[in-house]
Amino acid sequence: MSRIGKLPIPVPAGVEISVDAGNVVTVKGPKGTLTQLLDADMGVVIEEGTLTVTRPTDRPRHRALHGLSRSLLANMVEGVTNGYEKRLEIVGVGYRFVAKGSDIDLSAGFSHPVVLTPPDGIEFKVIAPNQMAIVGIDKQVVGEEAAKIRALRPPEPYKGKGIKYQGEHIRRKVGKRAQ
Repeated sequence: MSRIGKLPIPVPAGVEISVDAGNVVTVKGPKGTLTQLLDADMGVVIEEGTLTVTRPTDRPRHRALHGLSRSLLANMVEGVTNGYEKRLEIVGVGYRFVAKGSDIDLSAGFSHPVVLTPPDGIEFKVIAPNQMAIVGIDKQVVGEEAAKIRALRPPEPYKGKGIKYQGEHIRRKVGKRAQ
């Protein structure tokens, strides 16, 4: 039995879960609504404030899908109740985030400012000129947006300049030395 897949998911008050034909799971909560299509072999059981995912056999494919399906559903429940947030930091002289309405103007050493526009369901917040937060209810979309922004100017190993996740440790290299 999958250690992750067999764990029940507690459903907090104010969250509604419905399973439609074809294993389409919809989770509604105070922050919004998320929908996920699960594999047809996986079963979803809703009982008295808990959500459980079942699998038909012990085949490797079913065992892998068991843990995946449970994690996806747990992330959906967490997203509609609390939401997700990824924070980015920018390091470098003249590098900064500037809020322009819902968009963000990124100055990161390019010859032109880069305008970042949030997709639907995502909000960009500037915490400080060198910090920003990406907030949303879908964990996957929040992570993808954070990765796209970080990829614009990834941190370099010599001076550490660039965009990094908050708390991320950048391995530094020594560089050249005079002989």
